[in-house]
Amino acid sequence: MTPQKETIDEKHIIGFTEPVLCTSNGNRIEVRARIDTGASKSSIDERLAKELGLGPVLGEKKIRNAHGSSSRKFVDVTIELAGRKFTEHFTIADRSSMRFPVLIGRNILRKGFLIDPKRKARKVQLP
Repeated sequence: MTPQKETIDEKHIIGFTEPVLCTSNGNRIEVRARIDTGASKSSIDERLAKELGLGPVLGEKKIRNAHGSSSRKFVDVTIELAGRKFTEHFTIADRSSMRFPVLIGRNILRKGFLIDPKRKARKVQLP
């Protein structure tokens, strides 16, 4: 069996769900993230943000969703996704009723990711 290609034209291939390693203030937590091409911004659950000790709050962004629009605070979060590590703005939301505590939106996907719906997610290797 041929090994699965990880990149195409230097773009990393990911599935609809992926493991992400979130780090902040010496805390490291691996969670499953939902990849959402319809979301313009990435989001993190407020309890996970607190557990990681994220902050300071950098400001507020207006968010539109199926329930209307609202304003959410945002912070910088350092994540590792598909072997790439970077820091990006994440809005803080109550995602307790959602299956995935992290949502990856287009603000991250445009950094060189392609989505393959058939792809099975892999584990993050913790050092």
